Amino acid sequence: MTLQLQSQVSLKPFNSFGVDVRAQLFAEAHSDADVREALAYSAEHAVPLLVIGGGSNLLLTADIAALVLRMATRGIRVLSDNGRQVVIEAEAGESWHPFVQWTLAQGLSGLENLSLIPGTVGAAPMQNIGAYGVEIKDVFAGLTALDRQTGELRDFTLAECNFAYRDSLFKQQVGRWLILRVRFAVDRVEHLHLEYGPVRQRLTEQGIDHPTATDVSQAICSIRNEKLPDPAVLGNAGSFFKNPLVSNVLAAQIRLEHPGLVGYPQADGRVKLAAGWLIEQAGWKGFRDGDAGVHHLQSLVLVNYGTATGLELLNLAQRIQKDIAERFNVELEMEPNQY
Repeated sequence: MTLQLQSQVSLKPFNSFGVDVRAQLFAEAHSDADVREALAYSAEHAVPLLVIGGGSNLLLTADIAALVLRMATRGIRVLSDNGRQVVIEAEAGESWHPFVQWTLAQGLSGLENLSLIPGTVGAAPMQNIGAYGVEIKDVFAGLTALDRQTGELRDFTLAECNFAYRDSLFKQQVGRWLILRVRFAVDRVEHLHLEYGPVRQRLTEQGIDHPTATDVSQAICSIRNEKLPDPAVLGNAGSFFKNPLVSNVLAAQIRLEHPGLVGYPQADGRVKLAAGWLIEQAGWKGFRDGDAGVHHLQSLVLVNYGTATGLELLNLAQRIQKDIAERFNVELEMEPNQY
């Protein structure tokens, strides 16, 4: 057995909230063989298996009575290149932002709007991560996953992944699919997305009239660094709540009382509301209870000021949910997975 098992390991370094809970067993997977060994050990010893990536989408509320397997596989390869479009494949354990920077260094565009998102390549399709007008589904070229029920490998196409806003088949079928590697279609010819949020404005402020994909990446990194705390400095999991989708009727009712409501009409007739705006209007921005708090610059971000437990952070999130439901008749959904 090549898998290195450890007992009673603190998961504080492996979750971006910095919550200090312990795993009954812990191991890192550096290959497909390691993954299969972990699955076999889990089955033979009747120990649950929890697979994690970068830990940037986790809220750990108690010690984990399981084998926690951290995906640490590495590797990036070019699968095809027709001179215009390039299909690249990355192992699940690759860190997301360095992977995006690698594509830019190769003169490839398509992922620049997803710069500085924490986490790993393997976790990206789970959430269909997105930012500044681009989602994983827009650059997706397939992935390979292991079926934990049968042990078989399966390749997924775009249509089979059921991507939606912060959702996918892999999130819906919890615990079944273990993503091993992901493929992306990126371009040598730039098709920049500049209209979402303050991206174009930031480029203009920098005196850049004809931006490159690298310019867009750097502008987005600058914006994110101003808005979002660095998990290495202040524990957080990024945006904690999804932007809620509500009926046009409800959005209109809220706007009557709150003319400044931030909302985005959707193709299906619903309206996507800015959860951060709702939370800020309710007075939670900058709130702190012990070491659990809401960031003073970004209401969507819950933070751990030092020694907050996962339960304390969860309690704060639930208080915010209850308040928003009572004030606006809007249900907020948490993004991080809770364990």
